[in-house]
Formats: sequence, C-alpha cells, structure tokens
Amino acid sequence: MKRAISPVSVSDNTAQVSQIIDRQGFDSLMFAIAIGSVADADVTFTTLLEESDNSDLSSGNAVADADMTSQTYGTAPETAASFQFDDDNEVRKIGYLGNKRYVRLTITPANNASAALLAAVAILGHAGQKPVTQSAS
Repeated sequence: MKRAISPVSVSDNTAQVSQIIDRQGFDSLMFAIAIGSVADADVTFTTLLEESDNSDLSSGNAVADADMTSQTYGTAPETAASFQFDDDNEVRKIGYLGNKRYVRLTITPANNASAALLAAVAILGHAGQKPVTQSAS
C-alpha cells in the first residue's frame, strides 16, 4: 500500500492530485478514496485516472474504461468513484488493470466553498514475485 493523497481539507476547487504510483512488479492497482465530512451543499468531486510509461507522467493519458474496474456494476469506473455533497463518511474505489508502469489519481471539486475532508491510498496487487517488500512512502 502506498500513500496517494494525504488527508486534506479541501475548501475550494483546487484539484487534488495523487502521488505518481510506480506499479513495477505488480499487475494491478486499486485506489481507495476515504471521504470524511463534506460541508458544501452542492459540491461534486470528479475522479480521473492517468497512466504513462514515464515516471513524471509526461506523455500521460487518461485511462480507458476497459483498463479500469468499477465499484458499481454497469457504471463507468470514474463515475462510480466520483462523489458529491451528501456522500459524507463513505469510501470509493477505482481499480487499474492497464499495462503502463505509472498511474496517478486526480480528484477535482466543483462548486466547493467549504471544507471537504478526503484522503486516498493506492493498493498494489498481483505481485509478479513473492514475498514483496514495499517502501513506506
């Protein structure tokens, strides 16, 4: 597991961009988004996954739906992972099954003028070799 977005209180429309996650040695990745209290009465948060073979995500692109898993059957993965003002104290998940080495999650608020608490972690899976030792970062 790796830190993606440290716990933060978002009070404007600034996009929250995760650490770039290096998947070397792993075939899958899931982001878990922890939502705390969301104070604004009309805010929405949209998720985006990007992928690249470059460690700085230069030449990165949005991940195709076919390379993601959704937490809700029949709903596009990024749509299912997005949330809004009445989703206090919930968790959203979005998985990555593509073949690029580096992946990043972005959560972008709209109509936000009050505190919204959130954090995200990246959970790497399907290790190519076991046992696996992961760094703490």
